[in-house]
Amino acid sequence: MNDIAHNLTQVRDKISAAVALCGRAPEEVTLLAVSKTKPASAIEEAIAAGQRAFGENYVQEGIEKVRFFQEAGQNDLQWHFIGPLQSNKSRLVAEHFDWCHTVDRLRIASRLSEQRPAHLLPLNVLIQVNISDESSKSGIAPEEIDALAAAVAALPGLSLRGLMAIPAPESEYVRQFAVAQQMAVAFARLKTRYPSVDTLSLGMSDDMEAAIAAGSTMVRIGTAIFGARDYTQQ
Repeated sequence: MNDIAHNLTQVRDKISAAVALCGRAPEEVTLLAVSKTKPASAIEEAIAAGQRAFGENYVQEGIEKVRFFQEAGQNDLQWHFIGPLQSNKSRLVAEHFDWCHTVDRLRIASRLSEQRPAHLLPLNVLIQVNISDESSKSGIAPEEIDALAAAVAALPGLSLRGLMAIPAPESEYVRQFAVAQQMAVAFARLKTRYPSVDTLSLGMSDDMEAAIAAGSTMVRIGTAIFGARDYTQQ
């Protein structure tokens, strides 16, 4: 078994263990493999090991991979844009990705909706919440969720699927869980209002277990699958 296949098995086992611990069903949590800065060959190894959902942080790099696999006839993959999105890159995301996790203002949402090609299904979007109130991170405050969600849900080119957050690093599980639970409460509220809402993108390698225990439905794992990243090309 190659390294990436082995790593994927280990990550899946950790997810299964975390799910079992809190009495949830394994199919309730989706593994998003974060493939930013990794070559297509690494993604090919993950695909061979059964992975189908991939997350990219950089628009141009992500599009090159999307096109590569489309041209190779690999059309059963899901591509998630999970990085900060600038207005001048919104068309590229609208035209090439299946999901955008980082909607945090109406202007971006409106552009994505207008620029989504008519022959494609609506773009699945998540509202990014700055749950730890960090000035260095994107996302809206929890009290702003309702207003932005109502505006996003009304846009024809988008499908509002839920919330995403990148909590501040916490070493203690209890603290990780407390922050994740705040997101879970906001997610539960949103689900009662919009039938399309089904996704809470929360949890990475270091806080995955706490996020799953709180109710995350999608964890974003990169280094644990693909190894350390090389940012020298960015």
